[in-house]
Amino acid sequence: MDRLDRMQLFIRVVERRSFSAAASDLGLSRSTATEAIKQLETDLGVRLLERTTRHVTTTLDGSAYYERCVGILAEVEEADNAFRDARPRGLLRIDAHPLLTRTFLLPHLPDFLARYPELDLHIGQGDRLVDLVREGVDCAIRAGALPDSGMIARRLTFLSEITCASPDYIARYGMPPSPRDLEGHVSVGFVSSRTGEAMPLEFMVGGASQLVPLPSRITVNDSDTMADLARLGFGLIQAPRYRLEPDLKKGTLVEVLPDFPPSPTPLSALYPQNRHTSARVRVFLDWLSEIFATALI
Repeated sequence: MDRLDRMQLFIRVVERRSFSAAASDLGLSRSTATEAIKQLETDLGVRLLERTTRHVTTTLDGSAYYERCVGILAEVEEADNAFRDARPRGLLRIDAHPLLTRTFLLPHLPDFLARYPELDLHIGQGDRLVDLVREGVDCAIRAGALPDSGMIARRLTFLSEITCASPDYIARYGMPPSPRDLEGHVSVGFVSSRTGEAMPLEFMVGGASQLVPLPSRITVNDSDTMADLARLGFGLIQAPRYRLEPDLKKGTLVEVLPDFPPSPTPLSALYPQNRHTSARVRVFLDWLSEIFATALI
């Protein structure tokens, strides 16, 4: 293992906070990774990492060395790419909501992998805000307003949102002609992961956003469960149109207040800012932009 390889390993250990995870990412044994970092510390004459039974953290020298290593390896990759056909290769780790993955990514995936035959893909599925650096994720796709997480966000598109309810619910509560006629209606409360409270319904009225809180007998923090409860007649819900389109076609849900839709939800790709953008991530981001530029949303 040469000096650049040890630098790459050191970066991975710092970001993953684990020798085992870093070694697995790079296809090494844990003992090889441990010995390589020890040799790096010996060569430098400083202690770079503090090791405990649970975590690996950097010393002050280790933090400074980490920043220098990230910059050095970025310049090395840039120099290499300038003088060769830099085809992306290796493992790309992404994370996206399962339904979004199935709806938009999987139909185009054969073309993407055929275009980049030396690229492998791991798809994690969820909608929580993962710690990309610590969990070794290269890129995550997330909907909605993004917290200040230190990640770089690339806007992909806006998802159109709709309000829906089951035919049984409409038969019991009636079809409201406008948001001001929602008195007496109920919703399936969706609890925000950021505030811990049920979110009000939102409608665009005369070009302005209007929030309408409704009572809820049931609150949830999972969008799939929310849709299931709406189908059972427990209340109004709001969600991206692509998520509920199959229900609209089957008649298990009907659109409510179509002239007063919620504001569209931004969809973004997130990746770490303290790590150079690899060829793997760059081509994936470009591919995502191609998909959503032509998607019917």
